[in-house]
Amino acid sequence: MAYHSGYGAHGSKHRARAAPDPPPLFDDTSGAYSSQPGGYPAPGADVAFSVNHLLGDPMANVAMAYGSSIASHGKDMVHKELHRFVSVNKLKYFFAVDTAYVAKKLGLLVFPYTHQNWEVQYSRDVPLPPRQDLNAPDLYIPTMAFITYVLLAGMALGIQKRFSPEVLGLCASTALVWIVMEVLALLLGVYLATVRSDLSTFHLLAYSGYKYVGMILSVLTGLLFGSDGYYVALAWTSSSLMYFILQLSPFFQVRSLRTAALGPDNNGGPAPRQRLQLYLTLGAAAFQPLIIYWLTFHLVR
Repeated sequence: MAYHSGYGAHGSKHRARAAPDPPPLFDDTSGAYSSQPGGYPAPGADVAFSVNHLLGDPMANVAMAYGSSIASHGKDMVHKELHRFVSVNKLKYFFAVDTAYVAKKLGLLVFPYTHQNWEVQYSRDVPLPPRQDLNAPDLYIPTMAFITYVLLAGMALGIQKRFSPEVLGLCASTALVWIVMEVLALLLGVYLATVRSDLSTFHLLAYSGYKYVGMILSVLTGLLFGSDGYYVALAWTSSSLMYFILQLSPFFQVRSLRTAALGPDNNGGPAPRQRLQLYLTLGAAAFQPLIIYWLTFHLVR
């Protein structure tokens, strides 16, 4: 009996020790530092604390807002300075073309003698885009023609066993430098002639870039028919381009050439400004065959 009661007392003590402990009042966070040597906190713990501290700091918020305003102001200044030199809206106008316009304009550049109406069309004092007006200048054809000229030059040099990346790069850079020099010379001539117009550098670049079409035709004809075919194509494309520039002159239409040459001033002679405009237009037209020949004669042998 004594043994039985003792066994019961011992069993009750065992059950008392096996009872679950009550939950702690506070969480034990010491385990977060146990995995790092030396008791240091886990990576990212201080960073998260610093970020939360900065976000909750009023001075930090003011500094971030001030920095954002400075960045936005700087972005606006960059866009403003960029638009001073390159107007995106004006640039889009010169690339507003379609397939029909490109085909007709290429035909006009090669056969301009049958074209009758050379007037640039306007709608509410705003020139129509190229896809709506065949006489409007564009930059799509000069850009594509320049790329095609470079590729054609590489093919011609390859046929003649003279191709190398250096020679092709020199050919492309020379063509680009020449057109830049031509545009700068035209800008200087416009300034000296005191021509008042709304024409921009893009207009002059478009008119100067149309020569690449004639250069392509001349080189292709030379590759197919030899030097004789090259010179025939050179003469045709040069005369066509000269006639085209005189008709769609950036300064005045060809119908006013007679007025510019013979129009009387107060002393009975041509006005000085009109003479300067006349010389500038004729010089720009006469320069086209020279530069076409200079950039293409070495590709045909």
